[in-house]
Amino acid sequence: MRSIGEMARDSGLSVSALRFYDGAGVLVPARVDPDSGYRWYAPEQLEESVLLAGLRRAGMPLADIRLVLAGWSAADTGLVRNLLRAHLRRLESGLSDARSEFSTIRAHLERRENPMASLRTATLRSAVPAPGLAAALDAVRFAAGTDPELPMLHGVLFDFEGDGLRVVATDRYRLAVARAGAGGYEGPGVQVVVPSPLADAMRALLTDDAAAHLTVDGGRVILEAGDRQVAGQCLDHDFPDYRRLVRLPAGRRFLVDVPALRQAVRNGPTLRSTAREQDTPCADLTLLAPTDDGTVTVHEDGGPHRDDVVAVNREFLLHALAAGARDRLILEFGAPNAPIAIRRTDSEDAFSLLMPVRLEN
Repeated sequence: MRSIGEMARDSGLSVSALRFYDGAGVLVPARVDPDSGYRWYAPEQLEESVLLAGLRRAGMPLADIRLVLAGWSAADTGLVRNLLRAHLRRLESGLSDARSEFSTIRAHLERRENPMASLRTATLRSAVPAPGLAAALDAVRFAAGTDPELPMLHGVLFDFEGDGLRVVATDRYRLAVARAGAGGYEGPGVQVVVPSPLADAMRALLTDDAAAHLTVDGGRVILEAGDRQVAGQCLDHDFPDYRRLVRLPAGRRFLVDVPALRQAVRNGPTLRSTAREQDTPCADLTLLAPTDDGTVTVHEDGGPHRDDVVAVNREFLLHALAAGARDRLILEFGAPNAPIAIRRTDSEDAFSLLMPVRLEN
């Protein structure tokens, strides 16, 4: 007999997924301890669990998986083959539809590219308080992307509009926004994407309270602070429209003690996600549970009985708490699949968003 932990390790399914499939009647353990409720699986169930994991990765609905497993255990190969063929036809049809939609979207993108090119030929010079720009970079730099498939996210967006400068970074799974005061520029809005190494060099230059000057000249950006200067080429890519991404409906807000929460996250239990099962990097997940008494706790059990639990990448959460640079921050929880917002108590101009990870159950 295998314990549920051994079964999870050997099958590639998480413990919470095994609990869910038990409750759904898809993969019921051979024995459940009547006193502790602990699940035990027979040796032959390992093959079924591996099959189940593969079918779920292929996107087969649970109703069909239940029939596949029934046919598998009864050696009914005809039923299993028919169900596999039917699901493959659905996938092929869906892929054809997706290709058609993507072709339409690419056509729209091509029509939009020429107007956006003018942003990379703009010229401006703006005074920026060094402490404000330093704090803004500290608040967002952790969220910059590194995925080679998304080079437009490999930097920090400098968004000049009116008398303000916003800096933004995102890697799809998290997004951070901060504002730095800027003056001396009253032209149309200009956006440039500063590569991450250049953004780090700028931050290293901002070591005192002196005023700094930012100059954008076409595809080149220059930061002057006192008698020192750093310059480089901007990324030749368009950044996503972050304003759409931050339009979230109001959620429940919880004031948290950051040192205490950070310690609970570091020392608390985690679940392990895999790239095969989640549209996120492989990661240790922390389960956050907002409570009725206004606190946020680290939950130990991701079972289906707690539908208010939100799973987030533990490393990303720790980075966001550190970037908030406060002993007290506000965690805002919206819909179950909506991003978690991490906000400062003294300003709405600096915040970060973390995408939740969908638990299998």
